Amino acid sequence: MSVKLPESWTKNDIEKLRGICVLALQGYEPCNCFIEYEGKLWRPCELGIKYENGRWHRRIYAIELSRPEDYLSVYQSCCNHDCKMCHSWYFSRRVAGEWYSIDDIVVEAKRYLEIVTVWEPRERATMWHASDLCMHCGMCVTRGVRGPLCPGKLEPWQVVLSLQGWGPARNIISFTGGDLYCRVDFYEQLFKRLKEEVPKLWVKIETNGYGLTEENLRRYAEAGLDSIWLDLKAYREDVYKWLTGTTNKWVLRVPELALKYDLVLEIVLLYIPGVVEVDQIREFGKYIASIDPDIPTMLIAYFPEYRLNTRPPTVIEMIQGYLALKEAGLRKVKVGNLGVFCKTKEDWDLLLSVIEREALG
Repeated sequence: MSVKLPESWTKNDIEKLRGICVLALQGYEPCNCFIEYEGKLWRPCELGIKYENGRWHRRIYAIELSRPEDYLSVYQSCCNHDCKMCHSWYFSRRVAGEWYSIDDIVVEAKRYLEIVTVWEPRERATMWHASDLCMHCGMCVTRGVRGPLCPGKLEPWQVVLSLQGWGPARNIISFTGGDLYCRVDFYEQLFKRLKEEVPKLWVKIETNGYGLTEENLRRYAEAGLDSIWLDLKAYREDVYKWLTGTTNKWVLRVPELALKYDLVLEIVLLYIPGVVEVDQIREFGKYIASIDPDIPTMLIAYFPEYRLNTRPPTVIEMIQGYLALKEAGLRKVKVGNLGVFCKTKEDWDLLLSVIEREALG
């Protein structure tokens, strides 16, 4: 779905965007989420991606085996959203990290391939499926016994320690943090190289969906993208714009388009008291179920960060959100960020009395 550029724009305004905003070139609204750097305002793509000496580069904050996702996460600087609740604002809303060429990223992927302990099929190339295997307590390694919520699927040798804790290393490389997937020129080449040189790794992106126009998605699928974590944030456009600084007009088309191009899809929803509550979560449930009721969906608990200081949800609110998604017809729903809303034994007892262990992310 293409959108009209603002009527107030002059021909000169539009010409200034040519060669800068790929979305504008396709007839979509630019993000306008500028980043201040060296006393000037810049488009995030100007600061986070560059083409120099015949090679593409991406500014990257860190590359780590992440938890609870259990895959190699590439944390990217600079983002086309300015989310009030961003938990990675210190590198996604700032210029942070080092320049990595596509060659450099491929080297990191090859290095990670050597420590993989779990080989997932493509349809499990998600964050959603990670909790099927491990709950990240590390007790099987440190104490020789399984934790109380352990799925019992892994041997202790498959559980390894990373900077973010215990868990397996799954054969997935995911690009997260700052979202610049509107820059298809860079990522198309990156995905092709990864598929050529490390075909055993599934290629995944964690995204707000803003850059995933149909043209871009088609090209990504053809280049080798396997999986999408889509963070939908808010159902109502006014709330979405207040939270992020942008519109969600075409973001809501991404689930349908992802399935059209045979991409593995998972959807993440956020419960924010007073902002995104059961009413919007229920609408999301109906909407997702109308596309495919078997899309894996994770409802995670907000916690205060960056410029949004509202309280986290309670265990009762999270249960209500979970039940609303199930009642809307979704068959694969989990809840995450458990430690945010389960603070006491009573909280855990209540959660487990309503939600089965398999739905804990």
